[in-house]
Amino acid sequence: MELKTNPKVAEKFENYPDFVRDKMQNLRELVIETAEEMQDIAVLEETLKWGEPSFVTKNGSTLRMDWKEKTPDQYAMYFQCTSRLVDTFRLVFDHKFQFEGKRAIIFQLNQKIPELELKECIKASLRYHNVKDQITLGI
Repeated sequence: MELKTNPKVAEKFENYPDFVRDKMQNLRELVIETAEEMQDIAVLEETLKWGEPSFVTKNGSTLRMDWKEKTPDQYAMYFQCTSRLVDTFRLVFDHKFQFEGKRAIIFQLNQKIPELELKECIKASLRYHNVKDQITLGI
């Protein structure tokens, strides 16, 4: 897999407060690791969309992540709200995650992230257009 990274992404990570930078970096690494494990991902583009670190693939739905000053005790992974992604994650992993509407999985700063389940969510997002017709998006 080829990773194409916009240099502004590193700058964004450097500007996160110390207490959340490692957590954001862990999310980033989890997305990259997941994409590397997927046979159908040839190129993963890492860029900024709406000022947030974002990942784009040829057949996927944009996956974003961020920490916001207005909610300092949490950070999130964002998905396209017009997709079936978050509704499906809620159906499959109801008690594993905290959700925000149809657009995000919310993580508390002190929370241990259920990585196996989150990787399934990441996979579904990175190949969304190939699995959107499946009942649980291939999860």
